[in-house]
Amino acid sequence: MRTVHPPTPADADPVTPSVSPQGTTLGYALFATRWLQAPLYFGLVAAQGVYVYKFFNELWTLIVRCVSGSATETYVMLAVLKLVDVVMIANLLIMTIVGGYETFVSRIGLQGHRDQPEWLSHVNSNVLKVKLATAIVGISSVHLLQMFVDVHHTSHHALLWGTVIHMAFIASAVLLAYMSGPMLREDKDHGSHHAPSDEPKHPRGPRGPAEPTERSEPTVAAAPVVSRAPLPIPAQATSHENRERYDGSQRYDSRERHETRFARGGTRLVVETGLGTVTGVETGLGTGVEGRVRAAGFPARKLLEEFDEEHPRSFDRRLLARLGTLDFVDTGRNVVFVGAPGTGKTHLAIGLGVRACQAGHRVLFATATEWAARLAAARAEGRLAEELSALDACPLLIVDEVGYLPFDTDTARLFFQLIAHRYERASLIVTSDRPLGRWEEIFGGAAAAMADRLAHHAEIVVLEGDSYRLRRVTSAG
Repeated sequence: MRTVHPPTPADADPVTPSVSPQGTTLGYALFATRWLQAPLYFGLVAAQGVYVYKFFNELWTLIVRCVSGSATETYVMLAVLKLVDVVMIANLLIMTIVGGYETFVSRIGLQGHRDQPEWLSHVNSNVLKVKLATAIVGISSVHLLQMFVDVHHTSHHALLWGTVIHMAFIASAVLLAYMSGPMLREDKDHGSHHAPSDEPKHPRGPRGPAEPTERSEPTVAAAPVVSRAPLPIPAQATSHENRERYDGSQRYDSRERHETRFARGGTRLVVETGLGTVTGVETGLGTGVEGRVRAAGFPARKLLEEFDEEHPRSFDRRLLARLGTLDFVDTGRNVVFVGAPGTGKTHLAIGLGVRACQAGHRVLFATATEWAARLAAARAEGRLAEELSALDACPLLIVDEVGYLPFDTDTARLFFQLIAHRYERASLIVTSDRPLGRWEEIFGGAAAAMADRLAHHAEIVVLEGDSYRLRRVTSAG
């Protein structure tokens, strides 16, 4: 007879939450009132148009006076500062309009757009307040500089109070930035999986771990953990001999055992290798970079330096260079590689994973089918919530080959729970042959909510080109 386990919070259906109809209706009605703010932002758009008119009016006046020869050097400096002032106020308006609308009203949906502002990809209420305060300090600086340039026509009283007000703006911005740090850390750590109390505590950054830590498992005696300073990201931290050893026959034996163990969906992140068992705390020959690389379960070792950047027809090399610094892992952001088969998505995902291992992070790699099997096994055994919490020990998970096979509704919900659990908490790298807008073909009705959480804090890397493997076969023929 089949035993039915009571549902856990992680097993809940993400599409149909169990909430009373009356509470749901009232909540939706209150939530809909956010649209009352939309006209305010459109009003600011009109104010932006006023500043555009003011800018060109000032510019035309400056050009006329310069051409007529009636413009003094002081006048030119003051006129240019006025133009800078107008531009900075317009920038402040843009941040308020776009960032405020995105944060408080509705998603704009610019993920993957080539003109998406860098700051918009990680904006929230705290970040927006700090950026606005910084913009106000810049505007105040321009006003104060105008007073100093025209000091002969500025009273000492006005100069004194202008300086005092400017210093007050600076102090307010510094205080706001200082207070926003703990708020972001609280958002990041809320509900996260905590290590046992006998382990040393490490400070955490605003959105992710500032220093990678090794966590001991409950069933294994805790090994001493040595606190490390932040590691620089080397081009390749392992020696040539280590790489050759990894590329030997032992790698394939380890991969085969890893796939079997991974599919069983154990909550302990264990990889059985020919050198023994590598657990949450590597010991013996499994310690260090090589232990983390083996535990990650990569199908092969591929480095970012080995990627043929000339192969894709369209490829953002500057973005890849920035991803190579692993700042997305430290801030809990995601990376999505989109492209046809053979364009290098898996190579880049593994390359970033290996580099994360070199930097001291724990990584876990598997295909979408393997992740589905692992999560389904955990759900069948009634420990899905425990499994998701155990995966918090890995700052980076890699989900490869999303889209090659469609998933049923139950499996799609499992992927939603994985993404929702790690949302703004830890990083995911996903490779797919389809853009996020076509994920309904893979995950059905859960695709919209899944793509929204995945892409909110994500870098979308689009690879366009022919298959690298087919090109090599053609050239060999």
